[in-house]
Amino acid sequence: MDILIFDLDNTLYPPERELFSLIDVRINRYMTEVVGIPARQVDALRRDYWQRYGVTLQGLIRHHGVDPEDYLDYVHDVDVCQRLEPDPQLREALLALPQRKTVFTNGSTCHAGRVLAALGIADLFETVYDIRVAGYLPKPFTEPYRAVLDALGVEADRCVMIEDLRDNLRTAKQLGMQTVLVGAGETPSYVDLHLANVRQIHPQLSRLGVWE
Repeated sequence: MDILIFDLDNTLYPPERELFSLIDVRINRYMTEVVGIPARQVDALRRDYWQRYGVTLQGLIRHHGVDPEDYLDYVHDVDVCQRLEPDPQLREALLALPQRKTVFTNGSTCHAGRVLAALGIADLFETVYDIRVAGYLPKPFTEPYRAVLDALGVEADRCVMIEDLRDNLRTAKQLGMQTVLVGAGETPSYVDLHLANVRQIHPQLSRLGVWE
C-alpha cells in the first residue's frame, strides 16, 4: 500500500474540539450578511444544499452566484488555536507509518494548513488537496477523488482513505480504496477498519495488510 489519504476536520482531531462550530457560525453570517439571504431561510437552505450538492458552497455558487474564493476566505477565518493544540500522540502515531501521507478535504488549503500546524503535524503530509481539486465539487462526488488519484499518480487500490464521514468512504470503496472510519457509530459494510480515534491507526493498519 502506497498512500494514506486523510480527511481533515473531525478526523485528524476529534469532533469534541468543536472547531467546525466556529466555521458553522461564519457560514451562516456569510449567507445573511454577504449574500443577503434572510436569516429565517438559512438553516433550510443549508440542509437542502448539503443533500443536493454535498456542501453549502455548491448551492451558493449555483443559485446565488457566490465567488467561491471569497466564501472560502470568509468562512475559514477562525482562530484554529482556540480549539486545537499540538497532539504529540497523534504525531507519534503518524510518524510510525512509513507510507506517503496526504490530506484530502472539502475545506480550503489555508484552513488545512492552520489545522495541521496547530496539531503539530504539518510536516508529516506531502500535500493537501482541497475543494478546488475538481472545480469546487466536494466529496462524496467521484470527480475530486479521481483528481486526487491523478495528481498522486497512483491507482485507487494502492490507497487507504481515512475519514469520519461514511458517505465519503462509500465513494472511496467504490473506486477501489481500502477504507478506515474514524469516530463513533455503526460500521457499514464498505468500511474495512473502524477506529474510535485516529491515534489508534498505527497498530490497527496491519489488519489491512498495508505494510506490503
